[in-house]
Amino acid sequence: MNMRTTLAAISLGLALAGAAKADCYADYKAKREPPLQLAYGVAQIPDGACGSTADAASALAPRLAAAGWTLLKVVSLFGPDGLEERKASAGDQFLRY
Repeated sequence: MNMRTTLAAISLGLALAGAAKADCYADYKAKREPPLQLAYGVAQIPDGACGSTADAASALAPRLAAAGWTLLKVVSLFGPDGLEERKASAGDQFLRY
């Protein structure tokens, strides 16, 4: 293989690997006050924060705080296959933050 062919193969491999990554989502509980409001929501999480609920919380808390919410708990992490079953429960907090 010449250098050009090798680079093309590497580039193609990286592109395919990136396309194969699944999206990562978290469902969470948050609060805002006064008056006290509680919310359940679903948010997309960056791939780098999908390793644990603590990593997801670190990524999500500032996004919620910017809108006046305090993150109480990341309930779980899941892929796109779990979105539909959570959509009704999350209501207007579905993929908002």
